[in-house]
Amino acid sequence: MKYSVVVVDDHTLLSQAIEGMVNTFDKFKVLYTCKNGKELADKFSASPKNIPDIVLVDVNMPVMNGIETTELIVEKYSSVHVMALSVEDADGTILKMLKAGAAGYLLKDTKKQVLETALLEMMDNGFYHTKDVTNLLIDSVSGRGNNGHKFKDNELTFMKLACTELTYKEIADKMFLSPKTIDGYRDCLFTKLNVRNRVGLVMYAVRNKIYTP
Repeated sequence: MKYSVVVVDDHTLLSQAIEGMVNTFDKFKVLYTCKNGKELADKFSASPKNIPDIVLVDVNMPVMNGIETTELIVEKYSSVHVMALSVEDADGTILKMLKAGAAGYLLKDTKKQVLETALLEMMDNGFYHTKDVTNLLIDSVSGRGNNGHKFKDNELTFMKLACTELTYKEIADKMFLSPKTIDGYRDCLFTKLNVRNRVGLVMYAVRNKIYTP
């Protein structure tokens, strides 16, 4: 017996690659793929046979994004485990997905064996969290994420670039990231540092010698 998996991702080639990878796992088989949450919801409504054990869902998708999709699954199909599989690594985005009900969060550059382990643990334990995600959850509950001021490398890079005259779009291009990911870094840092705008972020960076004019 194999556990059933559905892949929800608007990038067709990537979706097919994930499907091919999962189908090599001994205990898992992909039922079908969808391009967004709306398409998934329609499949679920069409037949109980379309409801899998696990949904691997991207965060940024048109029509219905990963957060909305996760909320829908958790509300109406509570037996389905949701694993986020995304390029987005901003703390704010990860927390939003977990709060929506995702039982795990992996980046798309995750190694094959890690993905297989994650799927197995989700079926055995109901969830799978990497060390980074576990620490993020602990920090979000304890408040250490706001007071300890520990930054990821990409957050530091973003902060330094935010101190220049570059626009957020130009920063995204320079860091080879999507504008939405940059927005995630910005919002997360605003919350973490208790600042309201870019000026406050620059002042913090200069004051703490993260950026030297």
